[in-house]
Amino acid sequence: MDFDFSEEQRLLDETVRRLVKDEYDIAKRKGYIAQPDGFSRKLWARYAELGLLGLPFAESEGGFGGTAVEIMIVMESFGRGLVVEPYLASIVLGGGLISLAGSAAQKQAILPQVASGKLLLAFAHGERQARYALADVETTAKRNGSGWVLSGHKGVVLGGDSAGTLIVSARSAGASRERNGITLFLVDAKAKGVGIRGYPTVDGLRAAEVTLDGVRVPGDAVLGAPDEAYPVIERAVDRALAALAAEAVGIMETLNAATLDYLKTRKQFGVPIGSFQALQHRMADMVVEHEQSKSMAVLAALCAELADATERRRVISAAKVQIGKSGRFVGQQAIQIHGGIGMTDEYLAGHYFKRLTMIDQTFGDADHHLDRLAEVTLPPG
Repeated sequence: MDFDFSEEQRLLDETVRRLVKDEYDIAKRKGYIAQPDGFSRKLWARYAELGLLGLPFAESEGGFGGTAVEIMIVMESFGRGLVVEPYLASIVLGGGLISLAGSAAQKQAILPQVASGKLLLAFAHGERQARYALADVETTAKRNGSGWVLSGHKGVVLGGDSAGTLIVSARSAGASRERNGITLFLVDAKAKGVGIRGYPTVDGLRAAEVTLDGVRVPGDAVLGAPDEAYPVIERAVDRALAALAAEAVGIMETLNAATLDYLKTRKQFGVPIGSFQALQHRMADMVVEHEQSKSMAVLAALCAELADATERRRVISAAKVQIGKSGRFVGQQAIQIHGGIGMTDEYLAGHYFKRLTMIDQTFGDADHHLDRLAEVTLPPG
């Protein structure tokens, strides 16, 4: 199998690398976070101009027909810069759900706006009792004539406080935790009965608690087939996990480079601490963990579009396990080798480790995916 980038992919990689290098450092990032939306609208418009926001969408939908490999390229560079714009929330998750389940009319109405940067999306799915169980949905959807009435609460909605449209999962049939009976709805974030409370997350991004108090939506707000949203949700989340794996690889690469530079410049007993064999061994282990993670991120990107759900879950969960294990190791070693400076808010190491920690927790930590991997790999009994 050829793992080399095509000419177009190399150009994309160079463009995004240069953009992140020019527009992101710790000081600039803090400035973006301090803006009203928690990110730079100016940079978001720049992403649209470069075609990054329309990258995964079909050309007929205002996009460029990119694949998970192109998303991997973008997310890896975004990891290097610790980018705070809601690319995962709006483009990979929100846009991905519409691409997978939307009708032709819905795609034409929404995706060009998303690709142009005019509309932000957020996937309102997680609930307090669910933890990592994607099928655990208690928010209700009751038929009301030709429309629906939604009631419930969604937690930690990534990018939820800046989104113009929410994609809400609700139970329209069956009992909690049943895979059948879940429906997706397009909900205007400003609709009557929608309550949104935004807040910063520990890694500098934004999330929101969303309440739905008898929210009325029309029949054409249903995304995909009623009661049959679970396979779509699972597929969209697997794509997001592949993107997160790539972001984590970019973060680990940056942490390793910063740590190596510190080993070369920090002196103790009159010599660089990088001359100490014990620290050389630690650095070597960090490089190995990054390389293993990079291999798994590439595999996850190549398998993110698989129609075979069992095989796709197997690969994605294996990648998530590797990313979680390696991210923790690299982050901890980087902090320890840097010593006190690694814990300061002015230095990059702590910020990158926080993001790695949040990536591990998003849609299931390493232990959760190890269990999921066992379920789809080992024979029953």
